[in-house]
Amino acid sequence: MDTIAGLFSFITTPVSWVIVQFHAVYGKIFGPDTGWAWGLSIVSLVILIRICLIPLFVKQIKATRAMQTLQPEMKKIQERYKNDKQRQSEEMMKLYKETGTNPLSSCLPILAQSPFFFALYHVLNAIATGKTIGVINEDLLASARQAHIFGAPLAAKFTDSAEKVAQLGATLLDVRVVTAVMIVLMSASQFYTQRQLMTKNVDTTVKTPFMQQQKMLMYVFPVMFAVFGINFPVGVLVYWLTTNVWTMGQQMYVIRNNPTPGSKAQAAYLERLQKHVTQHGKTRGRGEKAIVKAIVAKGRDRNEFERKFINGLTKAGLVAQPDGLVVAGENTTVVESEDGTTTTAAAVPKRQQPKRQTKAQRQSGAASSSAPADDAEPKTSLSKSDEPQDAKPSSAAKPASGSGSKPGTGTRSKAQSGQRKGPQRPKSPSKK
Repeated sequence: MDTIAGLFSFITTPVSWVIVQFHAVYGKIFGPDTGWAWGLSIVSLVILIRICLIPLFVKQIKATRAMQTLQPEMKKIQERYKNDKQRQSEEMMKLYKETGTNPLSSCLPILAQSPFFFALYHVLNAIATGKTIGVINEDLLASARQAHIFGAPLAAKFTDSAEKVAQLGATLLDVRVVTAVMIVLMSASQFYTQRQLMTKNVDTTVKTPFMQQQKMLMYVFPVMFAVFGINFPVGVLVYWLTTNVWTMGQQMYVIRNNPTPGSKAQAAYLERLQKHVTQHGKTRGRGEKAIVKAIVAKGRDRNEFERKFINGLTKAGLVAQPDGLVVAGENTTVVESEDGTTTTAAAVPKRQQPKRQTKAQRQSGAASSSAPADDAEPKTSLSKSDEPQDAKPSSAAKPASGSGSKPGTGTRSKAQSGQRKGPQRPKSPSKK
């Protein structure tokens, strides 16, 4: 333990100095020997560290999204060189170099926090054993040993014996209840943080082993926190719970305002953005303009949520510009198809349906159209009585009895309707 403490001695003094400075401020408000003064000093230390790590957090987001984009290519390399591990590694490194991605970038915030975490652990461990460390002198050491959070000393652990806890002025039950509650909250916050990342901010169109690994970590990390948490002092639990809550809030902000393309969070964000732009007719802020600009620049590579966003603006009479601005369209309709192509057509006014008439109106109209005009000449038609007698068709004459004509050889005076004109083909004589 002394060897590990020596390795982190370069950071122990700055950490202890920051805690003492915050303690001097909170001590004037809550009292120098209270748990609030020392506990809030640790919380403020976490906030200060996380603010300094925001640039690394941005790099982590970019690296994670880049890794998600490369997952299909990585899967192809693994399948192509599954029997040659060396060639597989070489192709992976080549892919990282060509795309400018670094797998370790997603771990930068955790790696950067590690020195501060171990330094704080050794500061609290020194307080528990009654040793001065960094800038914490005898007076500050005595004040820290008297500080309790809900009845549990800052330096007490879940695995401490009753005698050791009694030396710090507390009972074993208070220490174990407080540490158990903090461990549960720490594990739950870690689980929720990972779960909202997997359910809301992951591209659902890409199914890769990377997603399976993230799902596994969603359950592994909380178990690890629970196992190792019983060996952490109360002050370290305060530190880790605070950093988990900070990570959860920071991630919620990123998911809401800068989601991963193709994720459920992007669909919700573009829906909110479309409503706002349709209502006000413009984009607001640099962030919205950057997102609209990125969507316009994709062209055919837009996903279904981005195509729906562009078509929604078009239906509202708005057009997204390459610079991220949104302007009103002028008598044009731009519609984007499934493959990302856009078509522009002149706006055509809607065809008005004729007014439906009542039954009485339809009958009166039909009667007026069928009635002849007064000045119109009457139509002339020949009735049966007016027809000349010789024009009437004579009935078919029966062959005279006793004549030698064969059946079927008689002629008809007029061809019946639907019968071929001209000489008819004689029927074949029937066999007797």
